[in-house]
Amino acid sequence: MRFNAASNRTTFFLIRMVVLSFLIWQAFEVRCLAQGFSPGEAAQRMTVDSDFKVELVAAEPLVRQPVAIDFDDRGRLWVLQYLQYPNPAGLKRVKVDRFSRTTYDRIPEPPPTGPKGADRLTILEDTNGDGAFDKAKDFISDLNIASGFTFGYGGVFVLQTPYLLFYPDRNRDDIPDGDPEVLLEGFGMEDTSSVANSLVWGPDGWLYGTQGTNITAHIRGIEFEQGIWRYHPVSRKFELFMEGGGNMWGLDFDEFGNLLAGTNYGGYLMFHVKQGAYYAKSFAKHGELHNPFVLGYFQHVPHKNFQGGHVTVGGILYQSDQFPAPYRNKYIAVDTLGHAVRWHHVLPDQSTFRSENGGVLLQANDTWFAPSDAIQGPDGAVYVADWHDQRTAHPDPDATWDRRNGRVFRISHRSAKPVRHVDPHSLSSEQLVDVLSSSNAWQVRRTRRILAERRDKQVIDQLRTLSQHPDNPSLALQALWTLNTLGAFDQNRESSLLAHQDPHIRAWTIRLIGDTKQVSDENGQKLLSIAKTDTSPTVISQLASSAKRLPAKQCIALVRTLLNRSEFRNDPHIPLLTWWALERYSISSLPEVLQAFSRPGDWQNPFLREVILGRLMRRYAGEGSNASLVACARLLAAAPEKTERRRMISELDAGLKMLGRER
Repeated sequence: MRFNAASNRTTFFLIRMVVLSFLIWQAFEVRCLAQGFSPGEAAQRMTVDSDFKVELVAAEPLVRQPVAIDFDDRGRLWVLQYLQYPNPAGLKRVKVDRFSRTTYDRIPEPPPTGPKGADRLTILEDTNGDGAFDKAKDFISDLNIASGFTFGYGGVFVLQTPYLLFYPDRNRDDIPDGDPEVLLEGFGMEDTSSVANSLVWGPDGWLYGTQGTNITAHIRGIEFEQGIWRYHPVSRKFELFMEGGGNMWGLDFDEFGNLLAGTNYGGYLMFHVKQGAYYAKSFAKHGELHNPFVLGYFQHVPHKNFQGGHVTVGGILYQSDQFPAPYRNKYIAVDTLGHAVRWHHVLPDQSTFRSENGGVLLQANDTWFAPSDAIQGPDGAVYVADWHDQRTAHPDPDATWDRRNGRVFRISHRSAKPVRHVDPHSLSSEQLVDVLSSSNAWQVRRTRRILAERRDKQVIDQLRTLSQHPDNPSLALQALWTLNTLGAFDQNRESSLLAHQDPHIRAWTIRLIGDTKQVSDENGQKLLSIAKTDTSPTVISQLASSAKRLPAKQCIALVRTLLNRSEFRNDPHIPLLTWWALERYSISSLPEVLQAFSRPGDWQNPFLREVILGRLMRRYAGEGSNASLVACARLLAAAPEKTERRRMISELDAGLKMLGRER
């Protein structure tokens, strides 16, 4: 085929026009979809429901790379700027494995002697009352991989891997009184996208935090990878509260004190965290749970209609009256990879929850929008930290990193009126007790913490009376929590609450008794009565959790009684919680356990048959001692039928294969 010169010129012209059009379209697409915008323009591009408004309240250069935000007792916004990420200062990489776990040449010393990094904890103030923060002051600079903070007890608690630090500021002049105190040491630091984070005060007065995947902690003889831990500021005790989970960033408690943790597992939003429980994780990548005899674990909260990216962080249970009623007690979390903030329903499901997608609270329409934290402010608005970067996940540690940007946005209802902030420290203890009835969780939580710090005995009787309130269970629960944080919980004086009409108060009374790790004979009988007759799965679930913390005699009796409640054997949590309680004493109190659970009639109990007996056989076989193998023989002899004996032999074989595995 032949072409003349004119047709060739026409063809080349058309090709050039197509290529030029493609390049123009591509440039436009990159500008619209992959390019960051100025702070003001970014706010204007955001879309929210017509009932809400979004406002820029802070931006670079005051804020850069914010990883955590919170308001102090004076209503000022503090921002932790994660500028040192991803490589800690002053350390050399020795080895990096295929999962990006890094081994360093040494463990850094804590401040002030350790390596100085670029992270800083900054106080933002609104000096002209226009609702935006225009003044910044560093409370601490030179931090080195600092990932979380909170206030309390005359200072600021800061997570700087591998340490939990306390910076005292008792005169409240925004200058640390001296060098930080090391409260805990040993958090993992192999992956700085997974370090310990999300400090939050629990209603029980403990400080809770989480640690993500890819790293290993060694704290006071306790080793764990991902998990949730807690520290008590008065007794200075440390506990691993649960083991397992994903790369969790974000912890919050609902109005009844249920703990929910964010996750990076696509298709799910959260874990419902139970005391002493074990959870799913990426076992092939991150290894097994430390106790090989847990023989089961909890999954994520089931979620319906998942949308967005797979990382859900900074989740809060919205508890204020600024937002309309449909949003109250809903789970509001940032969708980091979907560049959005979403809200979700959290619905009861026996002793736990299920969740459903509610909708989009904020869509950024900007792929540089990388929300890293969300909090409820003292005014009832939701504040969102924006890391704001082209990169959002799994960076090359040697890549060029843009640390110039960072924003904070406020989402509020259009009808919301300005709220005059009152520093809770200016109130008397009696006035603070009155605040416990507030509908704003931020106010209530600060009140509880300050009352805990004061330990004012003058309000104990008032709190004890409120805890018995029959018509206002929410206030009664707040009073019970506060009574405990004041160190005034007395299980004998508070034992009447075991019969309270509200199941959450019964459950929390059980939990606080369990936290003492002892129980009086009288309360022991009351707990047995609850195990026999209480119809609430919330109460029975907590009783199974707390049984694990009680002495062997009471634990075994409670487990034996709970196993007669066959209506709970299909609950998502209660069966394994019951097993874990029994497993704790299966070796140390082997004769007592064997006496209680090796009778032929036990096979007629479906709960025992389906949940306990097979696991008990595997546990004893895996122990491999003479006494435990004799126990296996007794369990096998108690099996009444050939089918049951075959099943027990299978469990025996599985247990023998576990011999030599470390706990």
